[in-house]
Amino acid sequence: MEWPQKLLEIFDDPLLDGVRPLTIAPTANDRMKQKLAEVKAWIELNGREPAETGDLKERMMWAAMTRLRKENLI
Repeated sequence: MEWPQKLLEIFDDPLLDGVRPLTIAPTANDRMKQKLAEVKAWIELNGREPAETGDLKERMMWAAMTRLRKENLI
């Protein structure tokens, strides 16, 4: 798509140098999907479910898995 010259001139204005599009904050569903993907990746990498007594990362994955199970997502 070609932009009209007038519009390109507006975009090149130094006053707009710091202007960026608004970022959309992730929703609760987006965060839940991301956490589900992280837990699944951890399980695939380690060949087992995370345990409550593992290292910090494993305990975090265990806590996330427990929350997801309470929500009946896994």
